[in-house]
Amino acid sequence: MHILVINSGSSTVKFQVIETTDATGDLLLQQKLARGLVDRIGARASYRFEGLGRSTQSGSLPVGDHEEAVRSIIHWLRSNQREQALDAVGHRVVHGGTEFTVPLLIDDGVVEKIDALSELAPLHNPAAVSGIRAARKILGEFVPMVAAFDTSFHHTIPEPAATYAIPYEISQKHKIRRYGFHGLAHQYDIARYADLNGIPVAQVRAVTLHLGNGCSATAIRDGQSVDTSMGFTPLEGLVMGTRSGDLDPALVSYLAQREGVGANEVENWLNHRSGLLGLSGLSNDMRELTAAYAENPRARLAIDVFCHRARKYLGAYLAVLGGAEAVIFSGGIGENSPLVREKICAGMEWCGLKLDAVANSTVIGRDGCISVVEAAIKAFVIHTDEEAIIARETARVIQSKNG
Repeated sequence: MHILVINSGSSTVKFQVIETTDATGDLLLQQKLARGLVDRIGARASYRFEGLGRSTQSGSLPVGDHEEAVRSIIHWLRSNQREQALDAVGHRVVHGGTEFTVPLLIDDGVVEKIDALSELAPLHNPAAVSGIRAARKILGEFVPMVAAFDTSFHHTIPEPAATYAIPYEISQKHKIRRYGFHGLAHQYDIARYADLNGIPVAQVRAVTLHLGNGCSATAIRDGQSVDTSMGFTPLEGLVMGTRSGDLDPALVSYLAQREGVGANEVENWLNHRSGLLGLSGLSNDMRELTAAYAENPRARLAIDVFCHRARKYLGAYLAVLGGAEAVIFSGGIGENSPLVREKICAGMEWCGLKLDAVANSTVIGRDGCISVVEAAIKAFVIHTDEEAIIARETARVIQSKNG
């Protein structure tokens, strides 16, 4: 089955064409046929398209919206004789609310419901809806499409972990709960970990640390999410590139009064001017901060705060799980920063977690074990592939429909 995976961001559309040959196991047998992205939609967009065994095509082109971006992708696929092989399209959708707890076939009603959830994810769901509508318009009704939701993996979180201690009637009225995000990434991480260790996903008990510009931790028992650091929005939890993560909620009104701005402006600061960028005053890029770690006190402070918060969640989730067999690092920082991994795991020998210094320094941007052989809790690096999970779920939904 040839599946086009579309990941529509606020100003980007990423894609892959993936050939799947088995959807019965925890991970698909897959081959990547093409990939690329259209970036900076709404301005003078740039693009980069790559086909397996073919030359890379890149440049700039006028793209006013997501429909034009998707149209340019499909035009390129057709010109490279890829489009006629498409059996289905899988779309990443950030927020499924309480409505969508599993991937499902897209129809008009599903699109309308995803659009209605835009108030919970104003930067992401409208982009996903635009990408879905564009693909349906261009490819027509004969190519089935599936929506895979970042929140659905976390629908298994039990009520005590998902519930905020605010007036119950208000939370019910406005559907306020801890939804969790990065679900597709965490789902892939445990599937890949299980595959590498030759065990069923349903037997995995681990803490996953997905660390990039956005960061989240998840406690996983029997292959299912039982707690996660992001909540009603992606602002809660770990320190991130530009997001503050956890803080005293009274700070919002306090800063609004002291600075003479509205609560919306303070929320904007917390999302876009905080985190690594706000602490360091230098960058939200961990590579730049690592390079400046020895000489720049604020860069050092930013990294230390980042790692302290992650270690605090790691310890908390080990308590939630009653212990675990593994800690899994993924995401751009988790996969590529030995310094961050070392600092997060420092002092964790008490629970049986100890890194192998050589392995930690050499496993970069690839899958591998970075703990010492005798460690009671293994530490793994997993190179996350959200598109692989979307393709897997799309194939499963289509095969289920076809009997």
